Amino acid sequence: MKKWIFLLCFTPFLMAMQCNEDDENQVNCTMEARAGLNITVQDAVTHAVLTEGVSVVATEGAYSEMLELFTGSDVFSGAWERRGNYILTVSKSGYQTHTSETITVTADVCHVIPQNRTVQLIPQ
Repeated sequence: MKKWIFLLCFTPFLMAMQCNEDDENQVNCTMEARAGLNITVQDAVTHAVLTEGVSVVATEGAYSEMLELFTGSDVFSGAWERRGNYILTVSKSGYQTHTSETITVTADVCHVIPQNRTVQLIPQ
């Protein structure tokens, strides 16, 4: 009987302590989406940034995604909040197609950890 009284009296207190501990350890994640891959493409000879007519495709197994170039940006971005092991295929008319080594995108509690790379295309 004494055990029941103890549990009834102290259970709300113990539960309140648990809630406070969770609040202190809570991670507040932002609502933004992050690109796992951010790729700058350059001419290997002149080092000029290439954007016009460039295709950047990220592949992981059966998954394939064409990275996007946003207006006013020189960076191709993709794999939004998607971790994985990607191979990039970068191509442009007048240049040799480039196939990358594996690029691993990991994540923390909230978001992917962006991988920034520069790919240099060799003129033909």
